[in-house]
Formats: sequence, C-alpha cells, structure tokens
Amino acid sequence: MDIKNVDIKNTMLPHAHNNEEISRGIKKELDNTDKFRLVADVFKQLGDTTRIRLFWLLCHCEECVINISALLDMSSPAVSHHLRILRSSGLIQSRREGKEVYYRAADTKESRLLHKMIEQIIDITCPN
Repeated sequence: MDIKNVDIKNTMLPHAHNNEEISRGIKKELDNTDKFRLVADVFKQLGDTTRIRLFWLLCHCEECVINISALLDMSSPAVSHHLRILRSSGLIQSRREGKEVYYRAADTKESRLLHKMIEQIIDITCPN
C-alpha cells in the first residue's frame, strides 16, 4: 500500500495502532493548511534578529521611527522596512499624531504569545 495515496477519511492507516479516531481528527486539522500557513508566516517575520529586537522593543513601549532608529542603532529607512514587514503580519500597529507615526505591538493573542516566547527563550524579563 502506497502511504502517499492513503485517504484517511475513508480508509484505515497502513499500521493499525488502535487510534483511528485520533488519526481522523489529526488528518482533519492537517488538511486545514491555511492555519499552518498563518503560523509559518508569523515565524517567517521573526526569522530576522532585527525584527525580533524591534518587536520586543515595541512590546514594551510605543515609539516613533526616529527613536527606534536610535535605540537599535540603525538608519530610519532600515527601521521603516522592518516595521512595514511586522505591520503587514499584524504583529505591530501604528497610530498617527500630526506628522509623527508611533508604533507598538498589536494587542493580539499571537503578539502576546510571541512576546512571552521570546522572553522565555532568551531568559530576559520585561523592564517594567
């Protein structure tokens, strides 16, 4: 039996381990590739050290590009590039006050989870 051609919804797995019901539930979730694509996209955004640092910074304060540039010792255009990527992924949000745009981490489940994960992985705590 070719494992690649097994239709788990209508047939049993090649090796019966008495967990067919669990396997059907797992297969149903695996078929929903959009959910997994969302997770991959979020991790792709954080696949860059600068974006991780930038995201972590914005979890703790709201800042403009000029101040972020100074804090990260980067040019404003470089910071803007990374902000655009993080914003398009929904991890950060912005607000305009006059000519100035301020950025902060989005108040979402994903953003809070990533913030916590970053701090646990590198064993760092929030400054406030």
